[in-house]
Amino acid sequence: MTDAAPAPAPVLAPVLAVRDLTVTFRVDDGRAPDVHAVRGVSFHVLPGEVLAVVGESGSGKSVTSLALLGLLGRHATVGGSALLGCEGQEPTELIGLDRRALQDVRGRRVAMVFQDSSNALDPVFTIGFQLDEMLRRHAPDLTRAQRRDRAVELLRMVELPDPAGRLRFYPHQLSGGQAQRVMIAMALACDPEVLLADEPTTALDVTVQREVLDVLRRLRERVSTSIVLITHDMGVVADLADRVVVMRHGEVVETAPVRRLFAAPEAAYTRQLLAAVPRVGTPERPSGAVGTDRPALAFEDLVVEYRDRRGRTVRAVDGVTLDVRPGEIVALVGESGSGKSSMGRCALGLAPVSSGTVSVVGTRLGQDPPRAVRAARSRVGVVFQNPAASLNPRYSIGESVAEPLAVHAGLRGAELERRTAELLESVELPASWVSRYPHELSGGQLQRVSIARAISLGPELLIADEPTSALDVSVQATVLEVFREVQQSLGFACLFISHDLAVVDELADRVAVLHQGRLVESGPRTRVLGQPEQDYTRRLLAAAPVPDPVAQADRRALSAR
Repeated sequence: MTDAAPAPAPVLAPVLAVRDLTVTFRVDDGRAPDVHAVRGVSFHVLPGEVLAVVGESGSGKSVTSLALLGLLGRHATVGGSALLGCEGQEPTELIGLDRRALQDVRGRRVAMVFQDSSNALDPVFTIGFQLDEMLRRHAPDLTRAQRRDRAVELLRMVELPDPAGRLRFYPHQLSGGQAQRVMIAMALACDPEVLLADEPTTALDVTVQREVLDVLRRLRERVSTSIVLITHDMGVVADLADRVVVMRHGEVVETAPVRRLFAAPEAAYTRQLLAAVPRVGTPERPSGAVGTDRPALAFEDLVVEYRDRRGRTVRAVDGVTLDVRPGEIVALVGESGSGKSSMGRCALGLAPVSSGTVSVVGTRLGQDPPRAVRAARSRVGVVFQNPAASLNPRYSIGESVAEPLAVHAGLRGAELERRTAELLESVELPASWVSRYPHELSGGQLQRVSIARAISLGPELLIADEPTSALDVSVQATVLEVFREVQQSLGFACLFISHDLAVVDELADRVAVLHQGRLVESGPRTRVLGQPEQDYTRRLLAAAPVPDPVAQADRRALSAR
C-alpha cells in the first residue's frame, strides 16, 4: 500500500490585484507631450505578504501607490484595474472610485506610511490628537475613552516607549524613528487590509532603520495586514520582503520570490540594479592623503552645547579630537544624535563652539581675524543631503553653479560661461543644461549640480553631509563614481558624514565613529569596518541589512539567540 500524495497547498486569493494600471500626466501648456508615468503595470498581493516594489527614481513605483488611493491630482489620468478585497468579500474597484467612497477606503481599508514623517505629521497637534482624529473619522462608534485606549494600544503595538505619555508629545519632540513608528501606528489604527509603505526607512540611520524593520516584521506576525513596501534599499528588500516587483520606466520588468530574484535575476535591468548595490568589504586601496604638517580640517577637544526648550544644556559633541589631511576622505558615522552633523556645521561656522578649537585650512574659526576666517571659508565647499532644498529654485542650474565664481572669483561674461560649462561637464552633465531649473532634474542630477557648485572655487576642503542617503542604488552609484573622480582629480580633503556603512566603505580612507557626542573609534577604513574594536561599532555593522536574503536571514537567526 502506497502513501497518499500530500494535499496541495491552498491557493490564496489576493487581497489586492492590480491589472494593466496606467497613469498619464497631462501637460497644460501644450509645449510638451503628456507624460506616461505608468504603463500597463500588473501585480497582486496575498494576505499577510510583504511585496517589495523596487526601481530607480522615475520608475513609477511611488506613482503606482498614489494612484491606488486617488492621490495624484487633477493632472493625472489613471486607467486599468485595482481590485481590493479579502476572501469572502465582494471586491472593490479602486480605479475610478468616487471621492466619498475613496475617503472611506483610505485609512480604513488601505493605509499609507509616507517617507518623511516630519512632513506627514501635523506639527501643531499632539500625537494623541492625531491618532484620535483618525479613529473619530473611521471608527465613530468608539467613545472618547475607547479611542484613547486604542491610541495607547497602537503606540504599544509599534513598541514606542511610554505609550500613554507619548500621547502628549508633539512631532518635533520625537526622534526620526519614533515619528516613523507613530506614522505606522496611525496607518494601522483601523486594521487595514493593505499597508502601503513608501520608503519608510530611507532617511533613518542603520540602528533606527533596524528597529523600524523589526516593528514591521513583528506586526506582520501579529496582524493580517499585507504590506506593499516601496523602496530602493535592496538590503531592506532582502530583510523583509517575500516577493519583489522590479519596475523601470513605468513598466514591470520582473516579478519573483525574493530569494530567487537575488540568486538568479532574469532581467538584465535587475542584474544591473543588484550590481550597483554597495556592500561592506571593499578591498584595500591606496589612500589619497598627502603628507603635510597642516591638516585641511582639525577639531581639537571640540565641545558643542545647545539649550533645549526648558533651558537645559544638551551636549551634542563632547571633547572630540579629529583631523582630515589634504587629499583624504574621512567618514564620520554614527546614529542620529551622535553629533556628526553638529561637527560638520562647526567646520562651516554654522554651529556654536562651546570649547576647543576648529581649524579650517590653517585658520582657527572664531579666534583668528575675521578677514582670515572669510578667506578660509571661500576655500571650503559643501554638499548637503537634500539638493532640492539647498539649490535656489528661482535660479537656473547655470546660475547656481556660476554664483560662487561671480561672487568670490569675480568672473564675468564669456569666461564665467566657459567655466560653468566645464564644471557641469566635470560631473557628467551636459553643458547645454545651464538654462534648466532644479524642478526639471532628477534627484541624482541635482546632487551632481550641488557637487559642481561645491567644487567651483577649487576647494581645499569639502563637507559632504549625507549626500547620497535619499538616492536609489543606481543613481547613488553614479553620484559616488562622479564624486570619487572629482576628488581624485582636484585632491581636496573631505569630511564625509553618512549613516550608510556600505557607501562609507566604498569611498572613505579613514572612518571615525561617534556615539552620544564622543569619538569611540577611528582608524583606517578596512580596520574599523573589517575588525572593529568597540562593541558600538560592531552593533552598527550588525544593524545594517545586507543585500542577500539568505545571509540576512542567517544574521537575524543569530541575533535572536
